[in-house]
Amino acid sequence: MRLTRQRNMLFNNLFRFKKKKPRDGIAAKRRNLWILTALMTVFMAFSFTAMSVNVLLNMQCHLDPASECSYTGKNGDPRTNQHAAIEELANAPFSAPLLNGVTLELTALFLIAVILPLGNKEMAQPDWDLEWLVTMPVERGTLLWGRVLERSASNIFGWFAFLPAFGVIAWHSGYTWTALPIAILAAVVLLPLAAMLYTLADTGLRMWLPASQLRNLQAVAGLLNLPLIYFVMALGMPQANGFVMEWARSFPGWASWTPPGIVLKAIQAQSLSQFAAYAALLLAQTGLLLWGGMALLRYQLRHGVVNSGARESVRRVPRADAAPVAGWRDWLSPIKRRELSLLSRDRNFMFQTLLLPIIIIGSQMVFNGKLNSLSELGEHHTLAAAIAFGLGVYVLMLSAFQTLNNEGHVLWLLYTVPRSIESVLKEKAQLWGVLTMVYPLAVLGITAYYTTHVEWSMLVLVLTVAAGIPIYSMIAVSLGVFACDPQAVDVRTRVRPTYVYLYMLLASFYTWSIYSSVWSQKLVVLVLTASMALALWQKARDSLPYLLDPAAAPPARVSTADGLIAATAFFILQGIVMLFFRKVSMPALTIAFSIAGLTVYCLMRLVYWRSKTAGVPAILRGMNWLVSARSAAIAAVIACSVGLGYMAVLHHTALWADLQKAAAMTARSRGWILALAVIAAPLCEEFIFRGLIYGGLRRSMKAAPAMVMSAAVFAVVHPPISMLPVFVLGLCAAWAYERSKTLLAPMLVHAVYNAVILSLQPWQ
Repeated sequence: MRLTRQRNMLFNNLFRFKKKKPRDGIAAKRRNLWILTALMTVFMAFSFTAMSVNVLLNMQCHLDPASECSYTGKNGDPRTNQHAAIEELANAPFSAPLLNGVTLELTALFLIAVILPLGNKEMAQPDWDLEWLVTMPVERGTLLWGRVLERSASNIFGWFAFLPAFGVIAWHSGYTWTALPIAILAAVVLLPLAAMLYTLADTGLRMWLPASQLRNLQAVAGLLNLPLIYFVMALGMPQANGFVMEWARSFPGWASWTPPGIVLKAIQAQSLSQFAAYAALLLAQTGLLLWGGMALLRYQLRHGVVNSGARESVRRVPRADAAPVAGWRDWLSPIKRRELSLLSRDRNFMFQTLLLPIIIIGSQMVFNGKLNSLSELGEHHTLAAAIAFGLGVYVLMLSAFQTLNNEGHVLWLLYTVPRSIESVLKEKAQLWGVLTMVYPLAVLGITAYYTTHVEWSMLVLVLTVAAGIPIYSMIAVSLGVFACDPQAVDVRTRVRPTYVYLYMLLASFYTWSIYSSVWSQKLVVLVLTASMALALWQKARDSLPYLLDPAAAPPARVSTADGLIAATAFFILQGIVMLFFRKVSMPALTIAFSIAGLTVYCLMRLVYWRSKTAGVPAILRGMNWLVSARSAAIAAVIACSVGLGYMAVLHHTALWADLQKAAAMTARSRGWILALAVIAAPLCEEFIFRGLIYGGLRRSMKAAPAMVMSAAVFAVVHPPISMLPVFVLGLCAAWAYERSKTLLAPMLVHAVYNAVILSLQPWQ
C-alpha cells in the first residue's frame, strides 16, 4: 500500500499524461514538470558523481603514504594529479589509510541520509496517516515494517548520497560496468537502516515532545545536516584545510566494522571467500539492527500512535489596558506587517531564514579553506562579493521562495481580498529584497573595514551584488509560484524540489559573473538574468488566477520566455550545424546562421499553431504600408547616424587597427558577409528579439521600458565592441515595430543599418 502510494504520487506529479478535461473555452493545464525534473535529476546525478570521484582521488593522493600524485602548484597551493591517482587505484587495492578515509565519507553520507529527511519533515504535524492505518485488521508490526520499507524507497537524499559514492568506489575497485548494480545493492542494504533510525527518532520525538519543541528540534536537524554536506564536499577539494584530511586519517578503526564500513570491505574483497564472510557479517549485523530497532519502535507505540496532548504552543494574549505602541511597523503595509509577524512567530521559519544562510556560508568557508579569518575579506574582494551574494541567495530561497507555500491551506483567502495576488507578491518580493540586503551589506561592510587599498573593481563588485539581489528576489517569488502545489495534502510535498534546484542553478550562473574579470561578461549575465526574471514573473502572473484550479490553465499567448527559449535554441543550433563543417569560415557561419534561424522560426510557428497562441508576430498581415515605411525610414536614419558616429570615434582609437586586420582577413568572403548581415540577420533576429522578446515584454510593461530591455538583450548577444550602436539599433527597431505592429519595418531598419555599416568597413 505504501509503495503504491509513493508510485501514485510520483506519477501523478510528474507523468500525468491523462489530463483532466477542461471546461469549455478554457485551456487545459499542461504537465511538463517531468521534463524539468528529468533535466535537474541528470544534472544532480552528474554533480554528485563528480564530487564522489574528486573525494576518492583526493583521498588517494593525501592519505595513501605511497601515493605520488600530490604536488605543489606554482602559487604554493596543493595540487593533485588525478590521472596518476586513477592509475594507482587501478594497480592495487585500497590502502588502509584510504579505506579509513572512505569509511569516514560513507559514515557522513549515512548520517545525511538519516538527518536530512528528518529535518525536511514537518515534525509538529500529527501523523494521522498511521493512526488511520492502525484501524485496519492488520498487525501493527506489518504496518511498521511497511513504513520502514516506504521510507527506504522514498529516501531521495539517501539514493543521491549512496549511489554515486558506491558506484565510484566499485568502478575504481575494478568492477567497471557492474559498478552501478553494486551501488544499487549497497544502497538497498543501507537505506533500511537509515529509514529505521529516521523512524525511531521521528516517532519518539513526536510522542514525547510538544509542537514548539518539535519545531526547535527540526531546526537543529537542519543545523546538523548542512555542515555534514559541506564536510563531504571539502574532502574532494585539494585546497581544503589540513584538518579535514587529518580527521579522515585519524578516523577510528572500529568504524570500519559498522554497516557502511563492511559494505566497503565487501566491495574491496580480494577473494570469493573473503566477500562471503563480509556479506554474511553485513546481513547478520543489518538483520540484528533492524530487529532491535523494530522492538524499540513497538515499545514507543505501546500506548498508541498519536500523542493525546496538545501540540500547539499557547500564544500570549495582550492585556486589555495595554496601549498600542507605534513604531516602524506602522510605516509598512498590512501585507508586509503580516509577513514579519509570520517570521517572528514561526521559530523554524525564523531559523531557516535568518540563521541557516550564515551556517551554509560559514560551513563553506571553514571546510573549503578559502578564508581563515574575517580580515582576509579585505584581501579577497571577489570572494567577499561572492559570499555576500550567496548569503542573499540563500535567504531569498528560504523566504521569498516560500511566499505562497507559507499560506498553507488558506491560500484561497488571498483570492478573496480586494486586491490582486500579483500586487501582494510584489510587496512580498520588495520586503524580502530589502531584508535580504542586510546580509550582503554586512559582508561588504566588513570587507571595506579590512580593505587597505581601494580599487574601481571593488565598486563594480558592489554594484553587481546590489543589482543581483532584487533580480533574484523576483526570480525566487516567480519560481515559488510554480513550485507551490496548494492541492498537496502532505506539507512536505507542497513545494516541488525541482524548482529549488533550478533556482540554485540560476544563482550559480550569476555567481560566475562575479568571478569573471571581463566587464562584457558581467553585463551579459546581468541583462540575461534580468530578462529571465521578467519572463518568469510574466509566466507566474499569468498562472496565478488558475493556481487553485486542477484543470484550467491561462490561454496561450506570446511571452518573453518564448523569446528567450527561441534565442537560446537559435545559438545552440548554430553550434550544432557548425560541427558538420571541417573548419570555421564565413560561408559556414552564414549557412549555420540561416539554418538555425529558419528551424527556430518554423518550430515556433508550429508550436503556436498547435496551441492556438494569441499575439503571434506577423511580417505583412494587417500592415499599414504608409505607417510602416515612414517608421522604418525614421528609425533607419537615427540608427545609421549613431552607427556612423560610433565608427568615426573608433577611427581615432587603437581598436581601428584591429578592425582593419579583421576586415582584411574576411575580404574574400565579402559576399557571404553581406548575405548574412543584410538578409539572414534581419529575417531571423527580428522575429526573435522584436517579435517574441519585445512582444512578450510589451504585455507586462509600457513601450519605453520594453524597448530598453529588449534592446539590451539584443545588444549583449553581439561582440562587446558593437554593443552600444547595436543597442541603439534595437531601440529603433523596437520603436518601428511598435508603430507598424508588423515585422517588416524593423527588418528593413536592421537591413539598412547593416548595409550602411558594412559599406564603410576597412576591407583593405
